Amino acid sequence: MISDDEHDDEPILSNEERKAISNGRWFSSLSPSLRHDIFRLAYVRRYADGELIAARGDPCEHWRACAKGAVRMSSTSVSGKLVALTYLEPGAWFGDVGLFDGDRNTHDIYAHGDTTVLCVARADFEKILSLHVELYQALLRLQSRRIRALFGLVEDLNALPLRARLARQLIHHVRSYGVPSLSDANHVRIGLQLAQEEIAQLLGASRQRVNQELKAMERDGAIRVEPEGLVVIDRAVLRRISDGDE
Repeated sequence: MISDDEHDDEPILSNEERKAISNGRWFSSLSPSLRHDIFRLAYVRRYADGELIAARGDPCEHWRACAKGAVRMSSTSVSGKLVALTYLEPGAWFGDVGLFDGDRNTHDIYAHGDTTVLCVARADFEKILSLHVELYQALLRLQSRRIRALFGLVEDLNALPLRARLARQLIHHVRSYGVPSLSDANHVRIGLQLAQEEIAQLLGASRQRVNQELKAMERDGAIRVEPEGLVVIDRAVLRRISDGDE
């Protein structure tokens, strides 16, 4: 195991960033000794908005977790169009697949907003695995959760209209990035700042269609569109829309 001062020249996590990692649904399920060793063997990197974290085609050499901000997974089509696959919230881990199969990154990874990433190098990742067998099963659970989510997205894409898919995307963002609105504690502001074009990329739709649906949801009293972002004012209405009931 490395000494505590091996990464003394690296920035450290703030209390808020460490809390975001520690309270993550997956990480919090690990044993205290495993969590301790992950933190001991990890180091911190901070990125400005839009800064590249890892490029498609690069060797996968790190296991990472978002501690602040957001991480955008994306690719570029043959025509040069950006295709956003997902945005990872604080507490989400990524990069383990490439460490297991030895293949290269399949997509570009960018910081969205000022972003802090906790990094575990390949050699240290393998060291943790050798010390904590439980990590194998924990990562299997994590992969299973990702596969279920992926199947759900594919099913929604084929079975639901854009209106319902957009509502489900907003509900997901409320869970991952929701903060109480300062103007009304019953309303939830989505902290992830996405332009309508970026939302459209996630849904495989045009910005114009997304704009139309957002305006319709606003008329229905489900959301409010503000210059600073989206505010969900009635989650029950949004859930009904996501179920295709409206």
